[in-house]
Amino acid sequence: MTFRTALMASVAAATLAPAVQADVNIYSYRQPELIQPLLDAFTAETGIATNVAFLDKGLVERLQAEGARSPADIILTVDIARLSEAVAGGVTQAVESEALSANIPEAFRDPENHWFGVTTRARIVYASKDRVDPSEATTYEDLADPKWKGRICTRSGTHDYNLALLSAVIHHHGEEAAKTWVAGVKANLAHKPEGNDRAQVKAIWAGQCDISLGNTYYMGQMVADPEQQAWADSVNVLFPVFENGGTHVNVSGVAMTKAAPNREEALKFMEFLASPKAQEIYAEVNNEYPVAPGAQPSALVASWGEFTPDDANLMDLAKLRPVALRLMEEVDFDG
Repeated sequence: MTFRTALMASVAAATLAPAVQADVNIYSYRQPELIQPLLDAFTAETGIATNVAFLDKGLVERLQAEGARSPADIILTVDIARLSEAVAGGVTQAVESEALSANIPEAFRDPENHWFGVTTRARIVYASKDRVDPSEATTYEDLADPKWKGRICTRSGTHDYNLALLSAVIHHHGEEAAKTWVAGVKANLAHKPEGNDRAQVKAIWAGQCDISLGNTYYMGQMVADPEQQAWADSVNVLFPVFENGGTHVNVSGVAMTKAAPNREEALKFMEFLASPKAQEIYAEVNNEYPVAPGAQPSALVASWGEFTPDDANLMDLAKLRPVALRLMEEVDFDG
């Protein structure tokens, strides 16, 4: 065989050989154990492997620095503030997909299709079983009532979770009323804000306060931890509503990066996340609520009760975050 013939044969072989399927590269703010079952299920169904870089901060800045050279295809994160930050930072791209549109309700996706909600969590009230009648805490507005003086505990007012809730108060009642409300909540605090949401439930168990603000999924985490089960057993999960709305919710979400070197595989991953099967896996591991029609929460999550999510547009709330932060600082909530 001449060199020319051999070269032509090798080119033909390369042309006919099946293409090597690319991996999906993910930048994630979620803890490894909270998404691994989902990644395993995706690979089992599609044969596509995943590579994950777990970050606790600086995700947008990293993507901006990497620019078009970024290896990341997907962003997985929590909270509307972080999702909107990624869009505003110019590190995501719009995605058109019938599967995503069908499985992700309009209220839980970006109007421009840059991000899609995967699960939701409610910002609820944990209330002492011994010291609080569940009928006492039915609205968010009620938390500013003087009857709660010295009885409320919460984490920092400038944390994303509380800023999102205050943004919802601004949305429903306006800036002036929201400032009065958050000042009223501060006046009712049992002590200076400190710790995370679970620390507030521990404080209720210890008798330091009677009610706290927290996300629903923390109940699942406490129930699963032998050292924290007693905290969980000491409280009821209550779903307050706005006087003219429902229960405040936030999302975990997914977005495709602007650079996305493996766009086809990344889209398959996003569509898998939107499927009822994946939604139920993700929601159960995270003790959250799936958003896909027909997908069911875990038995544990369902046992906390049903609620009607507030219909405030999450992107509208994200735009109010700077106002919420200013109000928190003006009333010196953490002082």
